[in-house]
Amino acid sequence: MTTVRLAKLPDKKPIKIAVLLPPELHGLLLDYAEAYALAYGEKVPMTELISPILSAFLDADRAFQKYRTSKTVP
Repeated sequence: MTTVRLAKLPDKKPIKIAVLLPPELHGLLLDYAEAYALAYGEKVPMTELISPILSAFLDADRAFQKYRTSKTVP
């Protein structure tokens, strides 16, 4: 069984936005979607993986977390 860092996705209704991706990143995301399907036995569209991937990245960024906890709200 393949394992990936991203946990299985929860059921949530997303907000739709449009982004432009370089071809290389698009290919990586398609490959990640394949790895996710192998890991969990469930095909998920690549577009549904982008949000949790970004969330995982932001959660792991210690400098960003420090910034968020130290910033003051006006």
